[in-house]
Amino acid sequence: MLLPFAPCRTAPWGGVLACLILAACAGPPPAASLPPGEAAVIEANRRADAYLRNGNLEGAARYYREALRLAQAVEDAEGIAANAVNLSIVYQRLGKRDAARESLEPLLRRSGLGFRSERLAQAALRRSVLDLEDRRFASAAEWANVAATQCVARDCTLSGAIHNVRGQIALEEDRPEAAVASARLALAASRSSGDRAEVANALRLLGLGSIRTGDAPAAFAFLGEALVIDKELGSPRKITLDLIGLGRASAARGELGAARAFYERAIAVSEADRDSQGTMDARSLAEALGDGARVLSPNPTGAGSRAGQ
Repeated sequence: MLLPFAPCRTAPWGGVLACLILAACAGPPPAASLPPGEAAVIEANRRADAYLRNGNLEGAARYYREALRLAQAVEDAEGIAANAVNLSIVYQRLGKRDAARESLEPLLRRSGLGFRSERLAQAALRRSVLDLEDRRFASAAEWANVAATQCVARDCTLSGAIHNVRGQIALEEDRPEAAVASARLALAASRSSGDRAEVANALRLLGLGSIRTGDAPAAFAFLGEALVIDKELGSPRKITLDLIGLGRASAARGELGAARAFYERAIAVSEADRDSQGTMDARSLAEALGDGARVLSPNPTGAGSRAGQ
């Protein structure tokens, strides 16, 4: 979920970093009271948001590019930062990771605009996530460290997300104990800051790490908690990941019918969300179960290795 760009100078942009949600400004002032350049940035951003809500990623990318260009034309540091990161997220969802990296360059290269440290941390963490998806683990870890060095202010809200990304790197490197340790740090930091999206990310990571360490019952409980939160937040992509994780946990417990039921739910959610990667992941796992698994309804009260960054 991407939140609308908040033009107030002191309010941070709200958006997802693999799913970071930051506090947004209460609302922009009327366009008529803004300088023409800033009003144009806001209008382009609003159009991008509308395309994104309708699932038109190409349209969203076009208007985020326009909003970024307009912000650069008036040296609006907050507008540049917000739209560069938004554009990177949309490019990532389109599978254009090189373009996603390039869109972050206005923040990552040396600039005299004086971006706030939390903006620089957002960009570095986005770069880490992109490198993680390309399995460039060393580079992903380096960029996560850069993000951590920028997240030093007491009011930095990215600590939970940074721990989550570090945990996912550890999980992908087959270091499940380290992944679980990072997830616990992320969970504590996210609960402290009230960032429910990152709480869910941490719970999902704890679940996937627990599967790897052989604790399927704990994994099922963690993933069930994550699913409740992601449903409340209305995050289809995260719901898909939770359901896939619950399928994995069920399979690890030998409950193949329940696993298939979770995978089929994940397929339905991802298809409705036009998430082709999620659909492919869930379908391949369902097919891997073979034809012997009878579809059973999973016990709702019972307590892809992608963790969703």
